Amino acid sequence: MSDILEIGVITKAHGLKGMMKATSFLVGKFTLKPGDKIIIAQNGQNVSWAVDAFSAQRGHFFLKLEGIDTLEAAQKLLGGAVWVSKDRLPPLEEGEYYWADLIGLEVVDEAGELLGRIEEIFPAGSNDVYVCRNAGTELFLPGIVDVVKEIDLGKKLMRVRLPAGQE
Repeated sequence: MSDILEIGVITKAHGLKGMMKATSFLVGKFTLKPGDKIIIAQNGQNVSWAVDAFSAQRGHFFLKLEGIDTLEAAQKLLGGAVWVSKDRLPPLEEGEYYWADLIGLEVVDEAGELLGRIEEIFPAGSNDVYVCRNAGTELFLPGIVDVVKEIDLGKKLMRVRLPAGQE
């Protein structure tokens, strides 16, 4: 699933005609047009849907899918993860990455010592925090330039300078 990316999760039905509200995992401008394809992942099944209408607002988006025309039909998709093809996403600026591309990277310190793998990422105010795990230990790394020195997606590697107190 490396060519698709989870962009949100459906949180509630909106109105009586099948519109749904979803929490967005994206930052910045993003839109889908009628006819664009998405995948809803729910209960272990991935189902492709055509978009009928889409509007984004800060932190969430509204979505209407072809064939979902009632409140009841929309409610059946609650909790579903919304996935799109990466080629539908806006281009990233230099030094920006999708979280999905960072999960699983090996993390090494400046001396090359393996610290673990990025297993989780969460937002924390002005920056993201990378959760690096290795053999039962957990290291929280702020996603800032003073800490993250190199990201090489080809080598699946992140080189870091440990913050004071974590050396």
